[in-house]
Amino acid sequence: MTAALAWCERRALALAARVMPRDFRTALPRREFLWLSAAGFAGFFGLWAMVAASGLVPERFLPSPWAVLSRFRELTSSPFVGHTIQQHLASSLGRYALGFGLAAAVGVPLGLAMGWYRWLDDVVTPLFEGVRFIAPIAWVPFAALWFGTGIGGPVLIIFMGAFPPALINAYRGAKFVEPRLIEAGRMLGASGARMIAQVLLPASVPSIVAGLRISAGLGWQSLVGAELIVASSGIGYLMVKGQSNISTTTVMCGMVAIGIVGYLIDVALRRVEARIQDGRGRSPQ
Repeated sequence: MTAALAWCERRALALAARVMPRDFRTALPRREFLWLSAAGFAGFFGLWAMVAASGLVPERFLPSPWAVLSRFRELTSSPFVGHTIQQHLASSLGRYALGFGLAAAVGVPLGLAMGWYRWLDDVVTPLFEGVRFIAPIAWVPFAALWFGTGIGGPVLIIFMGAFPPALINAYRGAKFVEPRLIEAGRMLGASGARMIAQVLLPASVPSIVAGLRISAGLGWQSLVGAELIVASSGIGYLMVKGQSNISTTTVMCGMVAIGIVGYLIDVALRRVEARIQDGRGRSPQ
């Protein structure tokens, strides 16, 4: 029975590899992709510099890229509202790791279990469908009342932003597993837990990874929104204090840092996705 279930698992992995989406960049040669990316950045920053230099917008409200870069360098060495920009980012990333990790740890197993156990689906779905349409930022008043400016408030808001995509994609992945794999597992007498671990999970990998990428982006956006209100440190807090001090360069530095870190998070998840895809493609069938 164990050998037969192992075959089911390998077959599920092989099928998952076939449907794992390829990164769009593979359609272009790497050099061409890099040149096009560089051209996009050059065009954006060139337009920004021209508008800032034209005087159409006061420098107080639209500083030049060089002014923002100079302020960014200053923030890396001189504390602003108690911390350097690296320390603010470290504080934000700590909250983000807790919230996103909790969302993945709860959402993926629960979604797979809902896809297998009909009674659990019937119990959870009505409540989940009501909660998932509440914007993460709407939880800010509760987070402030329950946790104040402690770490619990931002973690709650990140969780509420990242949890729904993780659960939904795991659930959909489990629902669309090849019927023959499920039938084979049932014929071999596999328990519900073994079916989830050895059949549903491997076959749902593409959907789960796609859901985690969406969760990561929504969680990061939710974090920044939370820090604008219920935090005493972090990149969102830095932006709030920059706005109150009428320091546009500080606010823009925070925005640049948010964009860079968000991009790096997505790159990391894309690499995990590629590794999973390569590993599944080499799995014996």
